[in-house]
Amino acid sequence: MSEFIVSARKYRPSSFDTVVGQESITSTLENAITTNQLAQAYLFCGPRGVGKTSCARIFAKKINEEGNAAEDQDFSFNIFELDAASNNSVEDIRSLTDQVRIPPQIGKYKVYIIDEVHMLSQAAFNAFLKTLEEPPAHAIFILATTEKHKIIPTILSRCQIYDFNRIQIPDMVTHLEKIAKDQEITFEVDGLHVIAEKADGALRDALSIFDQVASFTNKNITYQGVIDNLNVLDYNYYFKVSDSINKGDFSNVLLIFDEIISNGFDGHHFLTGLGSHFRNLMVCKDAQTISLLEVGDNIKAQYQEQASASPLALLVNGLKVITEADVAYKTSKNPRLLVEFTLIQLCSLAPSEQKKN
Repeated sequence: MSEFIVSARKYRPSSFDTVVGQESITSTLENAITTNQLAQAYLFCGPRGVGKTSCARIFAKKINEEGNAAEDQDFSFNIFELDAASNNSVEDIRSLTDQVRIPPQIGKYKVYIIDEVHMLSQAAFNAFLKTLEEPPAHAIFILATTEKHKIIPTILSRCQIYDFNRIQIPDMVTHLEKIAKDQEITFEVDGLHVIAEKADGALRDALSIFDQVASFTNKNITYQGVIDNLNVLDYNYYFKVSDSINKGDFSNVLLIFDEIISNGFDGHHFLTGLGSHFRNLMVCKDAQTISLLEVGDNIKAQYQEQASASPLALLVNGLKVITEADVAYKTSKNPRLLVEFTLIQLCSLAPSEQKKN
């Protein structure tokens, strides 16, 4: 039985072609290597799990490979990684500065990757300035951070800055499909969409959730299996609540909400989810904005069907009511009553109720 390796490590990109969702950055870096227009310092910034460190390692490897005749040459000794979270003092930077002076044994460049660079102390940043501005010709620095605003301007001005994007849901789903096929895992696309949404733009998070759900469902990832494992509220609840609101059915809405609470879900979580549901119904109202809906094809068809039956005025006024309730929820002494009153207000916006009034 082979040793299990988590997907985030097993499928870590090893070339620019395998990096997901960062095409503009990877093509720029490849062109810089090809044309030999390399800066002395780069800053990779963006949210967690989007490929900053992976791109830094690939870039560091490619820099020395370009133009090298020996294909089997190993340049791993030319790449140095420093974790600034645990090496953030002036002494650590001084030690790094001493290393930088020594030229590489093989290849043209020594590449220094400093991860979580925002964790360096103020004194360490100042000690690093001179080396970063005028490093030896053989040294290239790649800094990576999730919090660019914490880096002092004098460091920023010495670097080429690359802002990494959050990974889009369609890109994430496509990548998860490839991995599932590679591992011979059966899946429903709607289930993968839920995983991608839960990851909030971080591919590493998506891969961790994917491994978890694959174990839970015994390599058969279904929509129901995903929402059960991740404790996500089923879309069908929101569709049922919206149908009842459109009909002005006070009783059914309150019964559905009671069932949701009985299943262990938080009232605030339901409220924010209902706001997102109304937003999705609004974007389905226009063919130009339907591309903003990031769900699977089956769920998208349900949204389009319900959007055609929901008046625009109800959705706009409903979003206003939900937003006000969302703000008031944290200070409410009786949160359940607040959500129930909000649902009653939403039902009163239905065309049938408006006519009665």
